[in-house]
Amino acid sequence: MRSKEELLKSLAEFVVEMEDEDIVDIANEYLQAGYPAQEGILDGLTVGMVEAGRLYDEEEYYIAELLLCADAMYAGINVLKSAITESNENKIKAVIGVIEGDTHDIGKNLVKIMLETAGFEMIDLGRDVPINKFVNSSIENKASLMCMSSLMSTTMYGMKDVIEGLKEKGYRDNIKVMVGGGPITDKFAMQIGADAYSDNAVEAVSVAKALFGIA
Repeated sequence: MRSKEELLKSLAEFVVEMEDEDIVDIANEYLQAGYPAQEGILDGLTVGMVEAGRLYDEEEYYIAELLLCADAMYAGINVLKSAITESNENKIKAVIGVIEGDTHDIGKNLVKIMLETAGFEMIDLGRDVPINKFVNSSIENKASLMCMSSLMSTTMYGMKDVIEGLKEKGYRDNIKVMVGGGPITDKFAMQIGADAYSDNAVEAVSVAKALFGIA
């Protein structure tokens, strides 16, 4: 029987190699060995997807390859999710989107996947999201977490406007705000009044959990 580490490595590699059929066999082998499904998703599949995202950023992969990697990841997730007991009652609701004027959503999609697999209920607003939509969707859905991203220095200041909008509507104290993206820094996040900054999709999970005191 292969070790957990070997199988996690295979799950990650098969995502990068776009093996959407073989990955199902590996995922089943992982479950049959009695290893935790949640770890298979977070430490296997999503690690592979983050690597695929890196290859895309460095232009070694194009959008077609990235989508095939995502197909492989979802094929694995579908197997592993069957072993996870889900309850919507205790899930933390989060809205996520790319700030107005920016259409780069690969990073946002990775963060969404990571947080979903970590147990958050994600409401995806998409890309080029108007300030009012961020604010109103948060209130309408009674969200406890907002995730905003921007890959452009020309649009990132819209994040501050969203936070100001939350204050104006009296909802700022009800929601944690996490920001990220290429030009974003921890210093910028603090300057605009965000609660947290995440450098990448893997880190986003631990940062989000820390905001809510989840181990």
